[in-house]
Amino acid sequence: MDKTIAINCINSGTTKIVSKGTSLNEVIKQFDVKSENPILGALINNVLEDLAFEIFHPVSVQFIDITHPDGMRMYLRSLSFVLCKAVHELFANSRLRINHSIAKGIYCRITTFNQELTIENVASIKQRMMEIVDADLPFIHLEEETEEVIRKFEAQGLTDKINLLKHKGQNFTSYYNLDGHIGSFYGCMIPSTGYLKVFDLNKYFNGMLLQLPQKKNPKFVENLVVQNKLFEIFQEFSQWIKILEVPNISDLNNSCSNGKSELLIKVSEALHEKKIGQIADNIRLRKDLVKIILISGPSSSGKTTFAKRLAIHLVVNGMKPLNLSLDNYFVDRDKTPFDENGNHDYEAVDALDLETFNHNLVALLNGEKVELPRFSFETGTRFYNGDTMQMHPENVLIIEGIHGLNPELTSLVPAEAKFKIYVSALTSLNIDDHNRVSTTDNRLIRRIVRDYRYRKYSARDTISRWQSVRQGEEKHIFPFQEEADTMFNSALLYELAVLKPFAEPILLEVQANQPEYAEATRLLDFFSYFKPLKPNEIPPTSILREFLGGSSFNYI
Repeated sequence: MDKTIAINCINSGTTKIVSKGTSLNEVIKQFDVKSENPILGALINNVLEDLAFEIFHPVSVQFIDITHPDGMRMYLRSLSFVLCKAVHELFANSRLRINHSIAKGIYCRITTFNQELTIENVASIKQRMMEIVDADLPFIHLEEETEEVIRKFEAQGLTDKINLLKHKGQNFTSYYNLDGHIGSFYGCMIPSTGYLKVFDLNKYFNGMLLQLPQKKNPKFVENLVVQNKLFEIFQEFSQWIKILEVPNISDLNNSCSNGKSELLIKVSEALHEKKIGQIADNIRLRKDLVKIILISGPSSSGKTTFAKRLAIHLVVNGMKPLNLSLDNYFVDRDKTPFDENGNHDYEAVDALDLETFNHNLVALLNGEKVELPRFSFETGTRFYNGDTMQMHPENVLIIEGIHGLNPELTSLVPAEAKFKIYVSALTSLNIDDHNRVSTTDNRLIRRIVRDYRYRKYSARDTISRWQSVRQGEEKHIFPFQEEADTMFNSALLYELAVLKPFAEPILLEVQANQPEYAEATRLLDFFSYFKPLKPNEIPPTSILREFLGGSSFNYI
């Protein structure tokens, strides 16, 4: 029997014969792989593995560092584990919750701490984390019978993880051990704590901010960005979570199983309706000044449906809104500008025909009749079909699109005539206390479903574009979000359970030999923790209908 195998290393572009059972750590040495940053893991035939993984079959391997999205996720998981261990050692009876991204970091709270968290408390946690990093302790990957893992989790007080394990119903479960402290982080870890030298931990409001390495210069910690308005929206959503009693996926699964899903949907939608109504009331207070309402937000945040629902509430308040979508002002696809990597930059403000938009905007504000363009996402071209619009003194114009808050877009309009709204899906649902659900993943899943159903894009198409979309958001959208007069969180606590049966078959179309397979597999693994929820009870005006279909609004 042949005891050797061939390994193709994508990083070096070479192939070598190695012994079966060779670990990835050993492969790095044999190929003499060079990397500016420490290698954290590898994609084996487009599936992420940690460096302890042993190879028994011919494979292609791509080693990754922190500049790769999967590498950054590995770094965050591992750093979160170190934080958990430090908090557990210093405050044994406390409960740490890793909440959400904010201010270029991750917001965390100690929820059962019996006193106010102080700067000194946070400093002591940071010091203990640094000691754990300096000790270069290994993250040990283990797999045991699920019942045994459950017993170990119970002994360490990790009750939030147990219901998820029971839901999956697997005979065996993987987990990690860090110097006697165990945990699940639903993905691969880096080799040891010594790789985690770049981080910071600071007091932030009534919790802590875990700060990560910069994406482009990972030898330095990300600079803190003031996002007080965004933080307030997250805090508001946290109050909704308390009302609905669904902080984690296991709680959502329980609601789906015990007949409470209908109430969960109705209350979630009612909270959205109430918030939109409050925003409309605030606009009415300025109705003598406001001529345009600008709605911005990143991809798949539900801006279009929000704009249509806001218009209804404005009518209730005695106003006469008109809706104008920036999506219809995209230049033809072949005229789209390129980013620094040579890819089309659909998020750039120059991807819009600003000249035509401003000409139309000025004409509308002057009371002239304007023929409006339309844009076909299927053909990538703009066209006209005779649609016109004219503003009268009693009208207010609602303009929605990713660049709504960019001052360049409406530089000809006085500041007092604008009311600016930022919309995004800022989920506060967690997998468990130590594993958050990424707001970016929430939007990506929405977009995969919508693009497949309405724009004829496969999951592979959407995933391949996503990093470019994210880079465009960082550059063109997020810098302006704090300038909004108000913010709206379009996330719905139940939505991922509903999106699961729609997204899974689309993701399964991505093939193993395609680079996007790693991301598709990661999202499929993520969905495995959810029980599916039927969309029957979702109202036709829900923001989620923009992605699922069945909306009572017209999106053409």
